Amino acid sequence: MDIFKRISDYRAESEKLTWTGTFKEYIELLRKDPTPAMTAHSRVYEMIESYGVEEANGRKSYKFFEQEIFGLDRAIEKLVEEYFHSAARRLDVRKRILLLMGPVSGGKSTIVTMLKKGLERFSRTDRGAVYAIKGCPMHEDPLHLIPQELRPEIEKELGVRIEGNLCPSCQMRLQTEYDNNIEKVLVERVFISEDNRVGIGTFSPSDPKSQDIADLTGSIDFSTITEYGSESDPRAYRFDGELNKANRGLMEFQEMLKCDEKFLWNLLSLTQEGNFKAGRFALISADELIIAHTNESEYKSFISNKKNEALHSRMIVMPVPYNLKVSEEEKIYAKLISQSDMRHIHIAPHALRAAAIFSILTRLKETKKQGMDLVKKMRMYDGEEIEGFKEADLKEMQNEYQEEGMTGIDPRYVINRISSALIKRDTQCINALDVLRALKDGLDQHPSITKEERERYLNFISVARKEYDLLAKKEIQKAFVYSYEESARTLFENYLDNIESYCNWSKIKDPLTGEEMDPDERLMRSIEEQIGVSENAKKAFREEILIRISSYSRKGKKFDFTSHERLREAVEKKLFADLKDIVKITTSTKTPDESQLKRINEVTKRLMDEHGYCPVCSNELLRYVGSLLNR
Repeated sequence: MDIFKRISDYRAESEKLTWTGTFKEYIELLRKDPTPAMTAHSRVYEMIESYGVEEANGRKSYKFFEQEIFGLDRAIEKLVEEYFHSAARRLDVRKRILLLMGPVSGGKSTIVTMLKKGLERFSRTDRGAVYAIKGCPMHEDPLHLIPQELRPEIEKELGVRIEGNLCPSCQMRLQTEYDNNIEKVLVERVFISEDNRVGIGTFSPSDPKSQDIADLTGSIDFSTITEYGSESDPRAYRFDGELNKANRGLMEFQEMLKCDEKFLWNLLSLTQEGNFKAGRFALISADELIIAHTNESEYKSFISNKKNEALHSRMIVMPVPYNLKVSEEEKIYAKLISQSDMRHIHIAPHALRAAAIFSILTRLKETKKQGMDLVKKMRMYDGEEIEGFKEADLKEMQNEYQEEGMTGIDPRYVINRISSALIKRDTQCINALDVLRALKDGLDQHPSITKEERERYLNFISVARKEYDLLAKKEIQKAFVYSYEESARTLFENYLDNIESYCNWSKIKDPLTGEEMDPDERLMRSIEEQIGVSENAKKAFREEILIRISSYSRKGKKFDFTSHERLREAVEKKLFADLKDIVKITTSTKTPDESQLKRINEVTKRLMDEHGYCPVCSNELLRYVGSLLNR
């Protein structure tokens, strides 16, 4: 489609959404649908909810955050339910500043950016439509035109709540332009936009000596003061501060606790009473959600200062820790790389996983639970089942440390090191070893880690390497086993025959001689041991498989090699162990013969077709696993 046609269609769509009418017409619009009169807090919650909410295992997940925020499900659920949902229902938490507190590069700014962009899009929908008094510098709620005495009656009639008073500018215009006839006041639909400074304000601290409170509350317009003759004349005042422009939407305070105290005093009245002081005017009403973010050290020094008690009591602090799931951490790196110009460089499977394993290990804390080390804990957090531990153990570990995830290596450091590996000249592909090497080299230049931390982190790089070694062997194992697919199926069928005989206390026929004999215990154990099935657990494991076979049979389905993931893994491992010498010779030989070359080509093709490797990294993987097996 032509670019300019698309631009033209977008402009036409925007024009269709525009609406201008009198206050009387706006009231008729509210009679049909009162949602445009909702508060800023309600609008944010409605926007999040409009994307969909999923509930599973007593937990809620919000689709709005899924594209950008990874692994912070618990923090996001707490944020939405304890703050946004409660505030939308007009509970007292809406009179609090929302402070996101967490380590650097943990996703605080991303959450705020998402909320801002989400509000912009939502205001262009029917459900999120925002209407304001036309010409008001603060895009004011038209219902402020209704006198206080008449509000209770009208609230009942329309099914709305009216809070706040007209801004000084609209008070004057009502008298001078409309002769106090409120029904003729013009109302327009406005679209929340950060670029156009409608419904979104952003304040960033700078040098206290040069930063002016006017940045928040607006300032006198000296070019018109001689014309209007008074500083208390609204026409001689610019209502263009961030608090003015954020009305009806969201106000972001970047690194809030770095702000000078006088900037924060304005928030005391704004949070509790919904108004703030500007110039020589009465208190100005504002309906906005105040969201700030800061790091843990700034927050600790803030609460230790007794002078900040009033403001501290008006805050709701939401911890935003680092993600603690390896699979989610991989998504963070993949997202950041996809936004770069290096997408043409192939990243081998498990390269980002190796980096993620290292990152997560630096963030986890040792548990007091017996038999649980950091690697097992990491796997359990990522949804893997660990023998001997249950769901209750996972919940107990998650609640063991409130501060878990507030320290460790941040995603920015990791992505910087991956970037250094990607940018090397003539690189077509990078693998896990390249990434781990880059991470290791970067630790020497990391400005904020101690000598002890560096030693710990080097140890975690070694652990990540061992985890990758297991993954690499498994990948080759799968590719080789498929080359011996018939052997795998024969071994699988043989095992099933034996467990059926074992569970039914019957004999089994020798396929060659036809003689009846006892089930082959040695064969069954050699397979079960591959996946850690103990002697005590073997009976239950075999019975479980037999029940699964019966269930498949009742449904008219065939129980095959792919029907039981753990059994399939056990058969593959057993076959790989039996083939180990063949794999070792094939992967490490420098001059392969014809049959070895054929096998290498088959394995390489499978790695590329089914596992996401390229010609470069598939050959590197073969060589690397060959060297591992020869150690």
